[in-house]
Amino acid sequence: MTFLPSTNYYSWNKYQCAYTSYNTESDHDVALVLIHPIGVGLSGNFWHRFLAAEANLSSNLPIYNPDLLGCGESDLKRIAYDPKDWANQLNYFITNVVKKPVILVVQGASFPIAIYLCAGEIKSDLIKGLILSGPPAWNIMTIGGNLRISEIIWNIFFDSFIGSLFYQYARRRDFIKSFSIKQLFAEAKDVDEEWLDMLEKAAINPENRYAVYSFLAGFWRKDYSKLMKKLEQKILLLIGEKATSVSKDGFKETPDKKIKLYQENIPNIEAKKIKGRNVLPYESTQEFLTEVVNFYHQFSL
Repeated sequence: MTFLPSTNYYSWNKYQCAYTSYNTESDHDVALVLIHPIGVGLSGNFWHRFLAAEANLSSNLPIYNPDLLGCGESDLKRIAYDPKDWANQLNYFITNVVKKPVILVVQGASFPIAIYLCAGEIKSDLIKGLILSGPPAWNIMTIGGNLRISEIIWNIFFDSFIGSLFYQYARRRDFIKSFSIKQLFAEAKDVDEEWLDMLEKAAINPENRYAVYSFLAGFWRKDYSKLMKKLEQKILLLIGEKATSVSKDGFKETPDKKIKLYQENIPNIEAKKIKGRNVLPYESTQEFLTEVVNFYHQFSL
């Protein structure tokens, strides 16, 4: 697999959307589609260490790595993004670009995007499995936010001159490093120059802030309990041994408690703890890759 391929584009809903792909000519009949997290400087770039490790493994798996709208090389529109928007984007992408059965590999709080893709009115029959990397605490996924409050926060703070100033602060290297140590990585030493350089460089364009602010305003916070019970796909849940919740609402949920709640409430789910905290594909790349490959081979010969 050639690493760092050229970026490809497709048009969805009058937007230009970007992706990279790997091994698309292989004879495997199932592809991986990576769904990156939302955050300062984050896009499909989040998966670069995972992709490099997979290239060295030479497993020749077909992989698609899209940039969600508002992130990376996709159009950066000044709108309040909802997980349904991204689910519709990826549904089009899987149907018209990938054109084969897929396993979704989903990081963190992007889980709601996968829920809409796998259950409800956006459901895609091409999705055969899910790999969840450090999803939110169970109570965060089942206690809905207040849409009116999210709209007020968006209009008064984020979609304003104040929001523009805050983004200039949040994209500073010192802030990114501090947040990563406090909330994301198990070991401070793993917040390395590679990670910081990647995010600092990608966060230069201030138009990236609208996707980030949509997340911070809480537009993704809904009660997903009914939809999660409808998930029919086989699911692998990977939790860091030192996993914590970024939100205070889920702060007391231990890794074992999270696994128990997910397994009790979602059918067809297998759970494993691996080394790391909240960004397993980056901080525990080899162990994460091993689990992904093993799960993948249950679907493809």
